[in-house]
Amino acid sequence: MEIEFLGCKCIITKEKYCNGRTALGLTEVDTGEPFATATVNLPEINLAQNEIAIKNYSENEGILQVLIDAGVIGKPKYEIQSGFVSIPVCELKI
Repeated sequence: MEIEFLGCKCIITKEKYCNGRTALGLTEVDTGEPFATATVNLPEINLAQNEIAIKNYSENEGILQVLIDAGVIGKPKYEIQSGFVSIPVCELKI
């Protein structure tokens, strides 16, 4: 699946963190280089099998809406406070 984020055309890749949770990576279409990781791994938080935590802060600000609009994830089900940021947890739809 292809999306545009921060002016860059990217392919979304489903990957796995070391603990088996799903990670979403963005790879730049033109170069094949990794562009961003759209998720954050929160091993201390119990997530359902189809839930992922989205990194929608810092250099990833705005990725949440891009992924919702593309049909990759649903709207946030709830948020988790982690340090100074609130992390949305969404249903993965792909």
